[in-house]
Amino acid sequence: MNIEKPPVNYARVTPQVERRGLLIVNTGDGKGKSTAAFGLALRAHGRGKTVKIYQFMKVPTARFGEHRIFEQLGIPVEGLGDGFSWKSKDLEHSAQLARDGWQKAKAAILSGEFFLVVLDEITYPLIYGWLPLDDVLATLRARPTDVHVCMTGRRCPTELIELADTVTEMTKVKHAFNAGIPAQRGIED
Repeated sequence: MNIEKPPVNYARVTPQVERRGLLIVNTGDGKGKSTAAFGLALRAHGRGKTVKIYQFMKVPTARFGEHRIFEQLGIPVEGLGDGFSWKSKDLEHSAQLARDGWQKAKAAILSGEFFLVVLDEITYPLIYGWLPLDDVLATLRARPTDVHVCMTGRRCPTELIELADTVTEMTKVKHAFNAGIPAQRGIED
């Protein structure tokens, strides 16, 4: 993905508009998309804000490092999937889990109950055609003005990038996995 980058301007800008909920996208082939979203969730929680995290590709029983600490901190994380799509024995079942999960996430976004809703790895069910992009866009446009949403995943649809307030593209320069080094406990999980 080649996102056009605006010129760098380090001058301090004084906001001229009222504060509002942001749509934040972390995309690209580099490592750190989910990690950045989780850091944002920790920051919001640390300020006493309500946070909900939905993980579209993780199983509900996942117990990675982030799940363990979020549980200790009282930050709700919900796995909505059945794992890696390339390992799925039933892709229609995987797609239905994503559709059911989207309905939960959509309700959370529109409820206004949460300061921040993280939609981790949502781009995958979107690009696989499991979720209707139009519904996701309409939900994001209709959300209460003070609800922030952070979305992660590779190959984010252009329409979401255009709607977003902040987009960060993680670029892979080098990754240990490509050198034959397996995922490391506490780094990738």
